[in-house]
Amino acid sequence: MAASTFVRRLEGKVALITGGASGIGKATTKLFSRHGAKVVIADIQNDLGRKFCGELEPGSAAFVHCDVTKEADVENAVNTAVTKFGKLDIMHNNAGIGGLNKPSILDSDKTEFEQVVRTNLVGAFLGTKHAARVMIPKRRGSIITTGSGCTVIAGASTHAYTSSKHAMVGLTRSAAVDLGRYGVRVNCVSPHLVATPLACGFYDFSGEELEKVYSAFGGERLTAEDVAEAALFLASDESRYVNGENLLVDGGFTIVNPNLCIFK
Repeated sequence: MAASTFVRRLEGKVALITGGASGIGKATTKLFSRHGAKVVIADIQNDLGRKFCGELEPGSAAFVHCDVTKEADVENAVNTAVTKFGKLDIMHNNAGIGGLNKPSILDSDKTEFEQVVRTNLVGAFLGTKHAARVMIPKRRGSIITTGSGCTVIAGASTHAYTSSKHAMVGLTRSAAVDLGRYGVRVNCVSPHLVATPLACGFYDFSGEELEKVYSAFGGERLTAEDVAEAALFLASDESRYVNGENLLVDGGFTIVNPNLCIFK
């Protein structure tokens, strides 16, 4: 039997990934690069970003410092992609923060609420705006925003985080209608909890407690690589007619209340 041929699904494309130096962003950067894309890693973690960039195929990646709450930084990141690689085909608005774990709205701080919204929502707005600026003349492009299961449910995170993620879907759909006229697609990829040390620390989960979170899908854990595969689909031409969607990558977690489910 002949060996199967690996198809590089992003061959010839250029991608910009915010928050690309760690977590889901790093996994996505690796996968996009493996599939032939030139990748610009945009992050505030300078040392980590430059080190990771050096681990990828020479000439295939670049790093740029980018605080997504600052329009000048986002504009510069997009310009860097175009200057370095000649164009921008894929924009992945991945950078985000969770804030402090304060469930009660009475304990929530206005300054912190605004910071989460600025990073998660306004950052995605700026990334979409400046990516569209260079994609519209080419009449093609894919813009992806990392959402969350919290785009469709409440009670799983803070008021600030949940509000920002719900709003991301509205931004995605509004931008999809606007930019679809020019052949630019805008979608959201929304994962369930990825068991990073940061996430486990936020929820204060032990290993046993973490297993309960995944009870709706037989205990199968979601990885950053799983989320990257979903982003790859949205970035590739295979999803050329997918626009304005919120792709949930949650194993069905958000459609069932385990306490009421008859399928035990």
